[in-house]
Amino acid sequence: EVRLVESGGGLVQPGGALRLSCAASGFNLSASAMSWVRQAPGKGLERVSVINRAGSTWLSDSVKGRFIISRDNAKNTLYLQMNSLKPEDTAVYYCVLIETSLRGQGTQVTVSS
Repeated sequence: EVRLVESGGGLVQPGGALRLSCAASGFNLSASAMSWVRQAPGKGLERVSVINRAGSTWLSDSVKGRFIISRDNAKNTLYLQMNSLKPEDTAVYYCVLIETSLRGQGTQVTVSS
């Protein structure tokens, strides 16, 4: 069974950092294109980062210079390092297996003082 489980969210002050994890099972993460998307309250899904099978990455303009996407092939886990967090980063974050659009249950990130 293909499954994605996100973790690492929480409440953080502006300027703080969090690292999100996405544990994958049922498929080889290193052979798959993956993305992180987020959904802020009352808004649609926004793609914030992508990593392809070759390891090349893409970041949206809204997070460029602050977020880093990476993966640990041995752990079959995807990460999103989020630095210099802003209140507008508040959202539920999901990891997505791009070829199937499968996503996990999400993890809540709240940036507030």
